[in-house]
Amino acid sequence: MVLKGNAIVGQSGGPTAAINATLSGVIRGALENENIETIFGMYHGIEGILNDSFCNLTEMFDDESKLVTLEKTPAAALGSCRKKLPSLTDMSDSDKAVYEKVFDFFKKHSIRYFFYIGGNDSMDTVAKLSAYSKTVDYEMRIMGVPKTIDNDVMGTDHTPGYGSAAKYIAASVSEMLRDCAVYTVKAVTIIEIMGRDAGWLTAAAALTRATGFEPDLIYLPERVFNYDEFFSDVRACLEKHPNVVVCVSEGIRLADGRYVGEGTQSGVADAFGHKYLSGTGKALELAVKEEIGCKVRSVELNILQRCASHIASLTDITESVAVGRAAVENAVNGVSGRMMTFVRTSNEPYNCVPRYEDIDKIANMVRTVPDSFINERGNGITDEGVKYLLPLIEGESYPEYKNGLPVHISLK
Repeated sequence: MVLKGNAIVGQSGGPTAAINATLSGVIRGALENENIETIFGMYHGIEGILNDSFCNLTEMFDDESKLVTLEKTPAAALGSCRKKLPSLTDMSDSDKAVYEKVFDFFKKHSIRYFFYIGGNDSMDTVAKLSAYSKTVDYEMRIMGVPKTIDNDVMGTDHTPGYGSAAKYIAASVSEMLRDCAVYTVKAVTIIEIMGRDAGWLTAAAALTRATGFEPDLIYLPERVFNYDEFFSDVRACLEKHPNVVVCVSEGIRLADGRYVGEGTQSGVADAFGHKYLSGTGKALELAVKEEIGCKVRSVELNILQRCASHIASLTDITESVAVGRAAVENAVNGVSGRMMTFVRTSNEPYNCVPRYEDIDKIANMVRTVPDSFINERGNGITDEGVKYLLPLIEGESYPEYKNGLPVHISLK
């Protein structure tokens, strides 16, 4: 059934270097489709609808050059949020009022298409809105469009945003390996990389294998971290050469479930119950200093992993635009309550195509690094893992420069 009306798009969760490319894809798809009159953008995700804060993207993007600049602008141009909608089970009057407010907004502005760009928690919002829409007399098409640097969304070969973050990590680790190798004094450098429950980002450090130079040790949350084994691994590496480089996920845990960096963390959690993590590298730095006694330092890559658009993967940017555009095409064709995905049809040559999956099979789940990608000792990445990852970082998407700095666009 053809559904004519307006569309709205929002961004949620942690930003990426490619989330605006996906936004551009959604805008492009809407502008190209005769069934969508106007596409609006909600500021700060679902909070924009609840606060009546939005903009007219049809008017803002009146020429191609603006969309190209948007695709190469880091962070979430519309702003983001970590708003958790109420459970649909045993709703209180105040809970129901939240959903009524959202759908009153849709009706007021003739919005028939809702696109939400986000990760695991954002898909929870898509799932809830999709389920609630079936209880009201107002036809909607509600679609989730994935993004996350963590690459931990279920149902897809990989997630838009991951390739660019992986490229930044691999390039930065490659540069640090060169820097660390210039001295003969025994030293250990520990690089802390983002990743709470899944080690995809830290695994990207192994991509430097293509240069013939890689980290000595890599530890992911998929394996229990053992201090005794860690010290043994470090000592063995120091016997081979003086400068040891270790890459660790921020979310590595001990056998009792405690985070390695728990003693250095605030304990503060977000709306979805996730603790804010940091300090794992520092905890290991202090442990090595005490146990081994050599020179040691820790480096935390932090948010640079998600906002370094100057070194974005062309594959990532191109696919992000494509999946946003495909979300619109599928919604207009009648698809709703789904999340867009990628299906890898070939690895040599690499090729992925946009598809979609039922949102209920994806929301609030975590896709971890497969066992076959992690070596037996649990301190490195296999060749199979590197082969999977390498195509995702290929190609460069350089921004326009002015006065020596990248040109970005602002939507506020």
